[in-house]
Amino acid sequence: MSTRIRTSAYTALTVAALTAGTVLTAPAAGAAPQAAAPKFLSASQMPPHPTSSWTAGPVTEGFPEELGLCVSTEGVPSYDYRHREFRTDLDTSAVQLTVVTGTAAQAKALAKHYDDLIRTCADRIEESSPDVEAEGRDYGKLPVEEGARVRGLHTETSWGASDIALLSVGRDGRTVTVVKWGQMGDFGNAPVAAFKKTTSTAVEKLY
Repeated sequence: MSTRIRTSAYTALTVAALTAGTVLTAPAAGAAPQAAAPKFLSASQMPPHPTSSWTAGPVTEGFPEELGLCVSTEGVPSYDYRHREFRTDLDTSAVQLTVVTGTAAQAKALAKHYDDLIRTCADRIEESSPDVEAEGRDYGKLPVEEGARVRGLHTETSWGASDIALLSVGRDGRTVTVVKWGQMGDFGNAPVAAFKKTTSTAVEKLY
């Protein structure tokens, strides 16, 4: 669902950004020492686009709106959120989020929470938007650091907007990263193998 979803489709679907009401334990004040900030993907590490190069925006504090369709901060403590957006000259975009928690246990719980939200996203979209058909797919786990998982989401509206997104959640120690790639199209347009490579790079590059 995360895609460079056309504005009309994205606006219609944003109401589907409901979260499973999981509340994660907040980190104890002063429990974790300040560590180096996690590193982000570069434009060249995005899945190659057949006709356009990628450009990367600056690393920005806060939670990206681009993930709000499936993933949000609702029910999650105020962790250290940072993100970076990526663009092509055409209708393809991506975003990477990093979240630094207080402990490895909190990061493990947060990674599961985010993956659960992505896994159930298609059902929540259809429940909240009767004019949208959504389908999710599980592309499996990746053996990188503490693990990562890749999923896909296709949405199609009653007025013909069709969007495909790939989303992944990975973890290294007490840091979680979420990567989203998206454009107009369907599962046949999804560069799954290349996105898995991007996800592995994202997790390995954190520290």
